[in-house]
Amino acid sequence: MQLTDAEWVLIEPYLPIGEYGPYPERLRQQFEGVVWRFRTGGQWREMPREFGAWSTVSNRFRQWRDAGVFEALMEGLIAEAAKRGEVDLSLVSVDSTTVRAHHDAAGMHLDSGTVAALEKAAEEAEKARQKGEARRNKTGGTPQVTRNGKNGDASGAGAGSG
Repeated sequence: MQLTDAEWVLIEPYLPIGEYGPYPERLRQQFEGVVWRFRTGGQWREMPREFGAWSTVSNRFRQWRDAGVFEALMEGLIAEAAKRGEVDLSLVSVDSTTVRAHHDAAGMHLDSGTVAALEKAAEEAEKARQKGEARRNKTGGTPQVTRNGKNGDASGAGAGSG
């Protein structure tokens, strides 16, 4: 992706130029490399050479990220669009991704009969779990099914020979 000259005029002031680099003539290429990376979803190492060395572009991205360049750029571009009267709220998008939550987190209200039934089921499940532990403790291992379909304990002592 290549930026138009008009786009570059808006973006360039937000990109810091350090004392020892980046070289101003390569700054645009490096920024376009960052844009390429996130538009394509490709790996840094897959970046075309036209943007410069992938490691340089990757390092430049990290420096810009850490310096808050992208936040400042976004705020500046929004302010510029507002100044020009080009802000169109119909273009605003809200992510509609949903994640299921436990009913307690979602504010679900249960009647007392349902709550009592759930508590009773939980108690029965706990008793069954404890009963299974007691059975394993008596036999010295966990019941397992062997290849021939017969039950045996973990040591194999109850396995059939045939």
